[in-house]
Amino acid sequence: MNIFVLMKRTFDTEEKITLANGKINEAGAEYIINPYDEYAVEEAIQIRDTHGGEVTVISVGTEESEAQLRTALAMGADKAVLINTEDGIESGDPYTTSKIVAQYLKDKQVDLILAGNVAIDGGSGQVGPRIAELLGINYVTTITKLDINGTNATVVRDVEGDSETIETSLPLLVTAQQGLNEPRYPSLPGIMKAKKKPLEKLELDDLNLDENDIEIKTKTLEIFLPPKIEAGKVLSGEMKDQVSELFQLLRSEAKVI
Repeated sequence: MNIFVLMKRTFDTEEKITLANGKINEAGAEYIINPYDEYAVEEAIQIRDTHGGEVTVISVGTEESEAQLRTALAMGADKAVLINTEDGIESGDPYTTSKIVAQYLKDKQVDLILAGNVAIDGGSGQVGPRIAELLGINYVTTITKLDINGTNATVVRDVEGDSETIETSLPLLVTAQQGLNEPRYPSLPGIMKAKKKPLEKLELDDLNLDENDIEIKTKTLEIFLPPKIEAGKVLSGEMKDQVSELFQLLRSEAKVI
């Protein structure tokens, strides 16, 4: 079974975000595998171990993404591919990223593609479904369970606090939701083996892509931090006095009534 995992490099979830000149300050920032993509990597490894085959992890970005690809290899993936856009277009646009990955995959024998439900930085959740549409294959989003039986698949997906069971067929793309599995930590032997596993580096020219054909469709106009949350106010006194004061505060300060 040929299994591909889409992976993105994102800020560490515990990283304190600061801005400089209207942009996110990346100096000294820590980066990780997008947490939802970790579920995808783990599920791909488990499926390969059960059904056989090979797991290839793909990332679109700059040379810095190699560190996260090596982490996925240390977890147990077999191969990695970095499509380098450092000297070309920006890679953060869902349209562009999906076009690049679909171009890479179009001539490959694809049985299963796994991706994270969303990236914690952009949060669009578009790349996976867009790739499936471009490749003309089935896709199911926000999955919490995946069973493969030959060329058929049974998928449980999260639907706003409930679940839905879907039966479909391969080739298939799914996006992983929290609860699908518990991603493993890379072991020391895994880290050592990862250094010898193949990591292919490609440029846009290698994919016969012209920058004009994959020009980004969205533009960031402004980046800003959310406003600071002020401390709450504790009311005291008799209950009727508290109610009266609350009413006045909601009208004069909060202006919600």
